[in-house]
Amino acid sequence: MLVHFGVDTLHAQWSDAVVCIGTFDGVHLGHRAVIAAAVKQASEAEIPGIVVTFDRHPAATLAPERCPPSIASLEDSLREMEGLGVALAVALPFDRTLADTSAEHFLEMLRETLHASRLVIGHDFAFGRGREGNAEWLCARMPTTVVPPFSLDGVRVSSSAIRQAVAEGRIEDAARLLGRPFAIDGIVVGGAKLGRTLGYPTLNLVRAIRQVTPADGIYAGWAETPIGGYLAAISIGFRPTVGGSQRTIEAYLLDYPGDSLYGKPVRLAFDRRLRDEVRFESLEALKDQMARDVAEVGAMATSRRA
Repeated sequence: MLVHFGVDTLHAQWSDAVVCIGTFDGVHLGHRAVIAAAVKQASEAEIPGIVVTFDRHPAATLAPERCPPSIASLEDSLREMEGLGVALAVALPFDRTLADTSAEHFLEMLRETLHASRLVIGHDFAFGRGREGNAEWLCARMPTTVVPPFSLDGVRVSSSAIRQAVAEGRIEDAARLLGRPFAIDGIVVGGAKLGRTLGYPTLNLVRAIRQVTPADGIYAGWAETPIGGYLAAISIGFRPTVGGSQRTIEAYLLDYPGDSLYGKPVRLAFDRRLRDEVRFESLEALKDQMARDVAEVGAMATSRRA
């Protein structure tokens, strides 16, 4: 999949294309239905299937105080699109200039720069100043496929439902709506090294984007590191046993060889929630519980291989 940021230097060498447009934060099952419809039409017509998305949530420009946290980074979302058969992804900067662009002008841009001959959108998508370019408006101006809401077991799949599930610690519900485990990407930084003292050295992660965070607690998951993948016991919270004052994201990697990862990128994928974060009466009690948590993570992996 080719990725292009903006359209100023894009020179299309094709005469027709199927273009689907959306924010596509996280590329959940509902987004996949929209993208799949566009890819199918493009394949049948033997023309490019193109996704147009944005470099940030529109609310980040239009109403920053109400902008929701991201489900995934733009890079993560683009990786997911690549696996869906998209030929080209175009990420537009959703700045004030784009926000003030009329629907008519935006549609003309799609025709002139991408040679869009038909569009595919989700049922609730609209573009242009004041969201003028809604489904009815588009259908009156060019061939447009409007993909209906996508439901799973009677639950409508939406970005807001996924954010709520993650924030409440319902990580398995979020995974079902996403179509894959929820994950966070971060950079390893130094911490208080308490885990090392207790015999369970952890990685401390900081993130580069404002991303929804799972509810405080202990989770079983998987860590992708520069030297491979490892089962992980993940802790999110304030470490009440030691009087922590800042929320941290830490992970103990099972069978990790101990190579330093400071300053390196790591991805944590969440498999299931093990328990709430609690305050223990002593470090020894905390250490005992950590041993049980790690054993449970290891047992989960063993049961799946059986």
